Amino acid sequence: MTKETWRFINSGYCSPSYNMALDEALLEWHSKGLIPPTIRFYGWDPATLSIGYFQKVEKEINLDAVKKHNLGFVRRPTGGRGVLHEHELTYSVIVSEEHPEMPPGVTEAYRVISEGILRGFQLLGLEAYFAVPRTEEEKSSLKNPRSSVCFDAPSWYELVVEGRKVAGSAQTRQKGVILQHGSILLDLDEDKLFSLFIYPNDKVKERMQKAFKNKAVAINEISSHKVTMEMAMAAFQKGFEEGLNINLEEYVLNDEETQYVENLAKNRYESDEWNFKR
Repeated sequence: MTKETWRFINSGYCSPSYNMALDEALLEWHSKGLIPPTIRFYGWDPATLSIGYFQKVEKEINLDAVKKHNLGFVRRPTGGRGVLHEHELTYSVIVSEEHPEMPPGVTEAYRVISEGILRGFQLLGLEAYFAVPRTEEEKSSLKNPRSSVCFDAPSWYELVVEGRKVAGSAQTRQKGVILQHGSILLDLDEDKLFSLFIYPNDKVKERMQKAFKNKAVAINEISSHKVTMEMAMAAFQKGFEEGLNINLEEYVLNDEETQYVENLAKNRYESDEWNFKR
């Protein structure tokens, strides 16, 4: 049986607004049948705090700390919690809800797409697996996450190594298209991460940061060898091909497409109305 060919874009390090605009543009173009299903890898310049579509900035985010650390700031079009994009490989997957390999449910589609990430971890020599919330407490915290920090909140088919979360993903569905994007942590500065959110008091912050160590981990904390960005990109590109049983064909945006993305970045993802509106 011949494998389906998907598009692969490695857009390198981009501004926060450009990163979100390109993901949105790919969703738009795929909904119109202009491009095939697409997988994209990217980084962030500068390092950035992204927040979920529904998060409330004034209640949850310490903007003084964001400024102090010279971080970018952007609201994602997807849900989920706050993510510090610094030492990580970020991926996005754009595919039609009607794709024959995509189950109708969000949770099941998330599992299918995440097979590519699972395989990537395995190619790096890490024994990753899917964890499923089992207790009623875990299930209810999915609906009402207590933390503003992405890697602190449980989700279905979470990717874990040695019981700790190693990748955080979020999904949206618009115009008949699934957009899933997420972070694969290579290294993590926990003190910086926890300085970016608002807590009732220092004691709560301390307790949450302490608990976080048992919930999330970066690749280089558990890998027997140092994993570079290049190694991670190679492993996860192959991982997506094997996990989704597809071929990936590299693609570079043309001038017209780039202009479209830059306009969207400027008009939406750099606007205060978008980033601070909730």
